[in-house]
Amino acid sequence: MSIKKHIILLLCIALFFSCKKEKHIADASYKMQNFVIALSSYAKQIHPNFIIIPQNGVQLAFNNTNFNDGINTNYLQAIDGFALEELFYNGKSISPDERLDYLQVVKPFKKIMVSEFVKDEVNISDAYYKNHSEGFACFVRDKDNYYYTQIPPTINNVNNNDILSLTDVQNFLYLINAENYSTKQQLIQALKNTNFDLLLIDLFFNDEQLTQSDLQQLKTKLNGGKRIVISYMNIGSVENYRYYWQKDWKLHHPKWIKKRYKGYKDEYYVEFWNQEWKDVIYGNDQSYLKKILDAGFDGVFLDNVEAYYFLYKNN
Repeated sequence: MSIKKHIILLLCIALFFSCKKEKHIADASYKMQNFVIALSSYAKQIHPNFIIIPQNGVQLAFNNTNFNDGINTNYLQAIDGFALEELFYNGKSISPDERLDYLQVVKPFKKIMVSEFVKDEVNISDAYYKNHSEGFACFVRDKDNYYYTQIPPTINNVNNNDILSLTDVQNFLYLINAENYSTKQQLIQALKNTNFDLLLIDLFFNDEQLTQSDLQQLKTKLNGGKRIVISYMNIGSVENYRYYWQKDWKLHHPKWIKKRYKGYKDEYYVEFWNQEWKDVIYGNDQSYLKKILDAGFDGVFLDNVEAYYFLYKNN
């Protein structure tokens, strides 16, 4: 075979696998849209005002995840807001990517919450300014708080208003790692002594699940205003430290545990459309979402909805 024919063959093979990967991603995006819609329907049948906030993956709000194909109304109706990480800062100042274009379309309809990562404290005020200029609620974490372990000493846009819905939120706390607290009550007391409009926390302190009594202590700000408390839940990757993890599980066993999550040694991307995984997340009294509902949270924060893309990236 000539060199020219060999190059053409290699290009054809590369194109074939590229098209195959794009088809997998497109199919998975549709499945993630349906996953979020179904779990939202389940939650809102039990608690009609329950708040659903997916993190990242804002493209899912559009048909075919394409800006030019219009809004996916079923998905948009199923959720109450959008959350994103690192829009204007990922350590240092960056130019916002295409997600900002998508957000400009949906922000008249839904609350936008952005978590920025700022290494140099001198840029914290700029991160808040850029987000507030867009009408986004913002949480800024510094280099010592990359994994959401700390309560910042100050609150931007502090107020004593009653927060009765997600649209009322002007600021929020993102604290899903409680490693700095030795007891559950110490964590609860630290959270109680803040004036954040919204608390985003985990359902568990270590392996102990928060109770309705715990949640009631958190639903009033220090200044007396009512606030919202939201639970974190990872729906796109399995975490091997969670209550549902079984001792014989590992990569590819069960088969729907598909891929290592780079940078997170305790997580694996999953085929989230698999019924066994869906049963873990919602739809029954033992499911993760039912535990969150029973504990008295006002809503749920869905992490890793963009797994539809990363499940196939570089594969």
